[in-house]
Amino acid sequence: MKRLLSISTLYPAPGRAGFGRFVSRQMEALAARGDWEVTVVNPIGKPPVPMQRYAALEQIPEVAQQGEVTVHHPRFMLVPGVSGPINPFLIASAVLPLARKLHAETPFDMVDAQFFYPDGPAAAKVARALGLPLAIKARGSDIHLWGEKALARRQMLAAAEQASALLSVSCALARDMVAMGMPETRISVHYTGLDRARFQPLEREAARQLISAIPAMQVWSEGRLLLCVGALLAIKGQALAIRALALLPDDVQLAIAGTGADEPVLRKLVSQLGLDARVQFLGSVEHDMLPHLLCAADAMVLPSEREGLANAWIEALACGTPVVIPDVGGAREVVQDDSAGRIVARTPEAIAQGVAELLANPPGQADVAANAERFSWDANAAALAEIYTKAAEKH
Repeated sequence: MKRLLSISTLYPAPGRAGFGRFVSRQMEALAARGDWEVTVVNPIGKPPVPMQRYAALEQIPEVAQQGEVTVHHPRFMLVPGVSGPINPFLIASAVLPLARKLHAETPFDMVDAQFFYPDGPAAAKVARALGLPLAIKARGSDIHLWGEKALARRQMLAAAEQASALLSVSCALARDMVAMGMPETRISVHYTGLDRARFQPLEREAARQLISAIPAMQVWSEGRLLLCVGALLAIKGQALAIRALALLPDDVQLAIAGTGADEPVLRKLVSQLGLDARVQFLGSVEHDMLPHLLCAADAMVLPSEREGLANAWIEALACGTPVVIPDVGGAREVVQDDSAGRIVARTPEAIAQGVAELLANPPGQADVAANAERFSWDANAAALAEIYTKAAEKH
């Protein structure tokens, strides 16, 4: 069995259970195969002075066992809004002593980073110090956002040059990586996984009645339902979905699942447009409830400014719910025909038109779900194991 040291700044922990759940599912699926033992280092950034919004981090233990994966949570100093360009250095400084200790006890075969920034450059320093091969995965904003910042871009390109394997969540993102200057021959497209036992079609009306009966949700039991799933951030485009709603018939309603800094702005917009009776903010939805919520919706709308390949797209399709999304990232790799939904411009008018077409001629849930058949965590883990084994053997 080979041993992997995985560095990820996004990973579930007490107090933030939904934080990077898709990363943990990937690592757990890889560990469950039996050919790779997985140790995760999840660096926790804390400001030099106490701040209320970071108080919950105190309950995160130094080390925890999550299934077959051991997760370490070393702390590093973070200066919110300031230290971004040097976070890889701060993370590496905190992680390297722990990595040396663990490697001395039982040697690792590979180091990986689950995001290109800040994880990638930090993992590169650790891999170089331990003399191990390196793999880095790109997921979207790490390329599109940080790649536009000169210092971060230089660090990312240097890490890419060192890496034995580079991974991308979509073909479109892989092309962006090559355009940025990363070596094309080392890039493998590695699609997200899916918990197929949880995300599968449930008859829409039955799901709707189930969701509407849950006191904590109180989703409307009647009318046509649109759903937005994602962090409430400007780049996710919930404001565009709200404006699109104003252009649709009064019996169309919008439920917004997620939390984030943009919530006050979005609530104000809803009131300004007179949509208070047609928009519901659900807050953070329990993971076990999300599949039922997706099944209950007539369409999932996510007008993101940028994505690699969003897990929410795949989860919605697997539940038989078509998506209305812009032409970003791997959208065209997911929405290959009208059975999956519509790819639209990022304008309220285009979003409203795409939704109206789906509501007028809805595809069958089974036809929608067929678009997600190729996604599973088993397939994700098998592909990852093959990529990593080849990289480790070549080193």
